[in-house]
Amino acid sequence: MIDEIVLEDTKRITNDFKHHTFRNKSVLITGGAGFIGSYLCDTLMQLGANVACLDNFSTGLIENVDHLLPKKNFRLVKEDVSNFEDGERFDFVFHFASRASPEEYQLHPVETLLANSRGSHRMLELARKNDSAILFASSSEVYGDPEVVPTPEGYLGNVNHLGARSCYVEGKKFSEALFMAYHRKYGLDVRIVRIFNTYGPRLRGDSIYARVLSRFILQALGGENLTVYGDGSQTRSFCYVTDLIHGILLASGNAKVNGEVVNLGSPFEVSILDSAGKVMKAVGCEPGISFSPLPEDDPQRRCPDIRKAKEILAWEPKVSLEKGLERTILWFRKRMKRAL
Repeated sequence: MIDEIVLEDTKRITNDFKHHTFRNKSVLITGGAGFIGSYLCDTLMQLGANVACLDNFSTGLIENVDHLLPKKNFRLVKEDVSNFEDGERFDFVFHFASRASPEEYQLHPVETLLANSRGSHRMLELARKNDSAILFASSSEVYGDPEVVPTPEGYLGNVNHLGARSCYVEGKKFSEALFMAYHRKYGLDVRIVRIFNTYGPRLRGDSIYARVLSRFILQALGGENLTVYGDGSQTRSFCYVTDLIHGILLASGNAKVNGEVVNLGSPFEVSILDSAGKVMKAVGCEPGISFSPLPEDDPQRRCPDIRKAKEILAWEPKVSLEKGLERTILWFRKRMKRAL
């Protein structure tokens, strides 16, 4: 299902993306029914691509892509990326399949590791056989709890490789190493983007799938106290989804990114406690704060150095946190109203 807010968002992205890179191209998006993946599906369809959406629906939702099912240039494949085999030739592969919520992926550590190991290997082999370009959605999690903030791509990380979050972190790190190995050995066109905290419509806020802003929004709209882990002094930088998708498209269409790693995220750092306050102000209520123990290995600071993205892609986020929250909250309000 696509609503007017998501439609406005995707139209804004296509208006900003002035290239014809994907017109009539065959594109595979793994994790295509997820938050970011479904935005990619919608946007690439509008840009004239023939899109195959691969998703096993472990975290993705059919409602994110069901409006695309009648379209002739869209194909949904319900399968795990670790087992995917297909005879179609793809011009470009976007590998986004992975659990991403810390609470949820810690309950499924093996599956998370396989999506970012066996799944990455399958996608790279597919790209190699088709001579396709391939982009990997890595994560700021590879930096762990960084000692350098803002964090540049060259920072090697401060990671607990045996901790509870390691299934995700080490999976992403392995995938990055595998992508670069294919680039060096086979000359494969690979691009790696390290995605920092992203929010917007379609970001799940329910149960173990929730991320910090979507959880805050649902709690505030429901009149509940907002759950803050630790004392709330830890920081994040939040990027609205349209800015991220635009950055991904630019990275996909720019030959200078071949064999490179690029940070994509907002360079504006905000504490968790302050972001809770911004959500309460935007919702127009004061439900209060409940504090809970800080999870293991939860990073104290998270903010990207985006100088490389500025230099190579001429990219930086445009949507302020206040404006992005306004649109996201409106989307959640409408979704809750439809559910009544």
